This record gives sequence, C-alpha cells and structure tokens, in this order.
Amino acid sequence: MPNNGNVKLVWLDVNSSYAHSSLALPVIEAQKRRTDVEWSVISATLSTPLQSLVSRVVAAAPDIIAVSVWLFTHRYVDEVLSRVARLLPETVIVEGGPEFLGDNEEYAPLRTYASVLFRGEAEETFHDWLDVYTDKSRWKTIPGLCYIDENGVYADNGLSRVADIAGLNDPQDSLFFNWEKPFVQLETARGCFNSCAFCVSGRDKPVRVLPLETVRRRIDGIANRGIRDIRLLDRTFNGSVSRAAAMLDLFGEYAGRLRFHLEVHPALLPPAVRERLRALPAGLLHLEAGIQSLREEVLQACGRVGSLEKSLEGLRFLASLDTVETHADLIAGLPLYSLEMIYGDVVTLAEIGVGEIQLELLKLLPGTDMRRRAGEWGIIYAPLPPYEVLRTPQMSAADLHEAALLSRLLDFYYNVPEWRPLFSRLIRKEKRFLHDYLYYLWDKDVLEQPLSMERRGMLLYDFCRTRSYETYLTDLSVAWVEAGLSLRKGPGASLVAYRGELPGKATAEKGTYCSGMRLYRLQGTETVYWFGYDRRQQHSYPVFRAAEPV
Repeated sequence: MPNNGNVKLVWLDVNSSYAHSSLALPVIEAQKRRTDVEWSVISATLSTPLQSLVSRVVAAAPDIIAVSVWLFTHRYVDEVLSRVARLLPETVIVEGGPEFLGDNEEYAPLRTYASVLFRGEAEETFHDWLDVYTDKSRWKTIPGLCYIDENGVYADNGLSRVADIAGLNDPQDSLFFNWEKPFVQLETARGCFNSCAFCVSGRDKPVRVLPLETVRRRIDGIANRGIRDIRLLDRTFNGSVSRAAAMLDLFGEYAGRLRFHLEVHPALLPPAVRERLRALPAGLLHLEAGIQSLREEVLQACGRVGSLEKSLEGLRFLASLDTVETHADLIAGLPLYSLEMIYGDVVTLAEIGVGEIQLELLKLLPGTDMRRRAGEWGIIYAPLPPYEVLRTPQMSAADLHEAALLSRLLDFYYNVPEWRPLFSRLIRKEKRFLHDYLYYLWDKDVLEQPLSMERRGMLLYDFCRTRSYETYLTDLSVAWVEAGLSLRKGPGASLVAYRGELPGKATAEKGTYCSGMRLYRLQGTETVYWFGYDRRQQHSYPVFRAAEPV
C-alpha cells in the first residue's frame, strides 16, 4: 500500500491506433464509490515499444492494474502484462472487455499472472469487487468474475449485466473521458433485437436504451466541447420505429454542427423512418448498413432477422439519397457462403450504388454462437486473436486469402471517392473485370503493399490499355485529373494545354468557368472534356470541368 494509505490503481489504456479510443475507463471510473483509490491512466497503442510501456507501468508502482482487452489488442496486452507481473509480483492484475465473454477457464494468464477476469458489463461490479479485492473469499458473491479461488480451483460467477443503463453516471463527466480524438463515441443502447450468430450483441436481450433527453444532454455536452463527429454505439438503432424516428428528429437539430455515424438494418426502414431520412440535410449522417451477405440461405444460417428482399430494397433506398453516405459490409467465411457468391454480391452492391463496400473475414469471437457451433458448421478458425476463419466447407484457405485480397482491392479503388465512379462502372459493365484485375495485381505482388493514389492509377491504366479495356481510358484520365495527379504521365499525359477561351458548346459539370483560367483539353471518342485550373491558386486539381459532345 502507498504511504498515504490510498490504493493506487493504474488503468492500462491500449488501443489499436491513436484514432481509436475506448469508453471502458471513463464509464467505469464515473461510477466510483471509494475515495481512497487513486486512479491514473497509462495510454498506448500497438505501435508503442513494449519495453517503453512496461517501464512506464512499473515506474507507476500500482497496487492494481486494470485493462479492457479487445480483439486486436489482446496479444499485445498479454506481452505487456506478462512482463509487468514478473517485475511487480504483488500487484493485482484485472482484465475485462469483449475478449472474456466466452469460456475463460483455459485462459493461461489466469493461472500465471492475471488475478481476476470480468465477464460482461463491469460498471457496477468492478466497484463491488474493489470494495473486497483483498479478500478473495468474498469474490464469489460478485457476478461476472472468473478467477482461481483460494483452493486453486477455477471459479466462474457467470455474466455481469447492468439492468438500468440510464441509472449509470455519465462517462463524459469522468476526468478520463478523452476529448482529444477527432470523434467521440456515444452509447445510446445496449443489446440487439437481432440474433446474429457471429455477434456478441446477438445474445444480449432485452435491449436497454437511454431516454431521449439523456441522449440530448450528452450530445449537447459533446457539441459544447467543439467535437463534430459522434459515433453512436447502438446496434438497435432502427429496431424500434418510434425511437428511430425520434432520434433522427433529434439529430436534425444539430445539422451544420455535428455529424453522426450509426448502424442501421436496411430491412427495417418503414415510411416514418424514410420520411425523416429524406428530410435530413447533407453531411449529417454516415450510415453503416449491416448486410453481411446477399444470400438468403447464408443469412438464415446466421440467425439474422429481416428478409433479404427487404434488405436489398432498403439498401437501394439509402443509396438513392444524395444527402446520406451509406456503407455496406460483407463477411467472408460465413456458413454456406462461397467465394463466387462474394464476387457476385460485390457486383450487386456496386449496381445498387452504395458509397463503400467493406469486405472482412469472419472472426469467431468469444461468447458468440458462431464460435460455439464452429464444429457443427465445419469452420476452422485461428486459436489466437483475431480468431479469423481459416477454412470452411465452402471456402478453402486459398479462397479466403483471395477474399482478403479482394477486400484490399475494394479499399484501393471502390472505397476511394476519386476512383469509385470508374471502378464501379468497370465492375458493373465488365463481367470478368474484378477477377481479371485482382489476378493482374496479384501477379505483380502489390495487393498487400501500401499503394499511393498515383500508383493505383498507373496500375489501372496499364491494365486497361493492355487487357482490352481501352474504351475506359478516357474515363480513367478524367478520374486521374480530378484526383489532382500529374498531367505529365500516364492518363494525365492525354491532356493538351489550350490557350483560348472555353468553347460555347461546352456544358459545365463542375464549378464555374472564369475567363483566364488555365485550360486543358481531353479528347474522348464521344466527348471532349475541358478542365480549368485557377491561376491564383496552387491546387493540383481542377476547379472547373465541362463536357462538349464530339
């Protein structure tokens, strides 16, 4: 114990990168009861040198180290704590978070250096444990704890759950709430009406929500701090029509000041919700449309609620809104899902016109039905985090690797606004394009490397002009120029400087023409494109574009 008699608690806040943050510390610290506990935080990312972080933790000489462990931080945290435990053998080490929602008996650190694991929601039970942490015989009364008891036997106290999340103190009132990030997370509900086998929220019922006035108060607090982006933690956002409509009305009050990122189920968009989505101004909402697969049999195997037909119709509606940015996600490795199905679903999403396509490999998370039933479905997955799928009856290891490369391809082109129009057109119009271009880049061994915008453009340019896609070269030049890339190489070299004024037959497509602009002309088969650059500015991209029929 410290000389002043206080308990020194260090929270180890490890995130994947600087942009990421966790609510675990502020939401738990905000509920504190003991006044003799000195809370402090040591923050790090996966790029923090191991020795540096270990040294900082040891120098703090804590009585208790607490850490919330996530999928991508688990192995790094283990590396840190295993070293700290050797240097501070008397320190109590507490772990919690999503990584411990499953069976924790075989978790090796629990028999070597971890003192206790928390399963579930620890806002209340952490402080119950803190009251008795020096007396292990009293731990058995606290829900959610997993530990080795005084007889050396594994003890499991089940799952801890907060019945009334509205009764919790606001995490934004904690001294440890991080206001330095470009966005903040706002939890407005827990649990989910859906029962997706791959998601930990699928078993969390009934859904618990914050009252609308509490949400408003917390949004006001965020806005008053000058934060512009709020990421809603609410998997049930449009599970209730009346609540979704009321929340959208609330968001509308912050138009021009805030931007909200939220998840929606595309099959659950009744008229009341659509009416409000249509009315909201541009730039207010960024929507993640959970779809996972466009195959009915796959969705049914995963236990996902909502018909595929309604989901597709809902996606088309969302994609038709010019004021809302909508992203859709697919998960490779789901039961009954094949590689060719994934290629087909990518084409369908491009035809619908979603703003971004996220393709990820299935991860069999602790505590999910997917993990418990992996043997039943014949799914082989990695035993260590991130527990990614390795093989299924429908997808070989090679197929899953190809799916991962396809994900990279989409991130390089479709998910970049400058390349999306052209890339989407190629996907939709050319049946073999996705396969052909992926194999082309695969042969060049570039898909698993970082690629600059210019490098991406040059690769696509060389592919199109040598693989019978010449009809797209004009469109490629337009995309290249709009991305602000060089006019001296590749697709940019097709432009010709023009010393006169813009011809009267040219129709403006972007910006406003001003006499004296630096003009360039691009000759296409059916259209001549004109690009105007402002001589007073140093922008590499044009501020004006016009088209003239040949």
